Amino acid sequence: MIEVKDLSKTYIRAGAKSKKTAGSSVAGLKAVTFQVREGEVFGLLGPNGAGKTTVIRHLMGFIKADAGYARIHELDCWHNSKEVKALVGYLPGEMNFLKEMSGLEFLNLMAGMHGDRPVFFQRRAALAEDLDLNLKQPIKKMSKGMKQKLGIINTLMLDAEVLILDEPTSGLDPLMQKVFIDLVLEEKKRGKTILISSHMFPEIERTCDQVGMIRAGELVAVEEIQKLRQEQQRTFEIVVETPEQAEFIFQSGLKVSRVQENQVIVEIQGDLNPLLKTLAQVQVREFTQKMTELEEAFMFFYERGEGFEQGIIPGHV
Repeated sequence: MIEVKDLSKTYIRAGAKSKKTAGSSVAGLKAVTFQVREGEVFGLLGPNGAGKTTVIRHLMGFIKADAGYARIHELDCWHNSKEVKALVGYLPGEMNFLKEMSGLEFLNLMAGMHGDRPVFFQRRAALAEDLDLNLKQPIKKMSKGMKQKLGIINTLMLDAEVLILDEPTSGLDPLMQKVFIDLVLEEKKRGKTILISSHMFPEIERTCDQVGMIRAGELVAVEEIQKLRQEQQRTFEIVVETPEQAEFIFQSGLKVSRVQENQVIVEIQGDLNPLLKTLAQVQVREFTQKMTELEEAFMFFYERGEGFEQGIIPGHV
């Protein structure tokens, strides 16, 4: 549904006359390539300034690539930008509103621009209730979080086939962040194709099927979230009946460290069967599992700039 291939963009520095002048240009994107399948949620993860919004601006047809292309539903996002926009519900990272309007007046204007379909008003009412937003309030009196809610309502009420959401939870409190995640998962169930850009790992982890890590304009990895969960190291704290049983686990060949006489910590990456076979031969009093956070895995990977193909995430080295 969404295809980005070798997308590249170079910006001229302020005061420079051309990109050919030494030191006059800076790379915004460097051959970025990824695909989002129909009905999938894709997360574009990276810090501010990494290039996430630049990718999205290409997808929306706001800027032209120097090389490569972006397509949505096989339509070129630059050459067929009008047709693409008809398919997409877009939430920008920075929103500008007509501040003299109320939230309701603004949403009525947006609905009118898209054909005033009855479904818009049904979805608007439900979304306003979910997000706890008074639509009659003047926009100029709304806080940043309230304006963010208004932007989310505007994007989702239009019932677009594809959703592109740039930093969607910016300004939302933790409760509303959870509500937003639930809304995204509901849209996914309805078959929507969704791209979310964020520097906040929890919302990516909870909503996305795939995640792409972008750094300094380069997409350094694209991985399935489920695969990352399976590959991460798992740590188990185990209390057994006697010190002798703890010693038996210690001598089993597993990666074990001793905490107390009858307590051990076992680190497993991959197959759990060796651990389960060992534990079947002792009496377990307590069994607690901890995992290496996916966020830690990504930060480790991001800092090193090396591929997951090399197996380099915490616990793999």
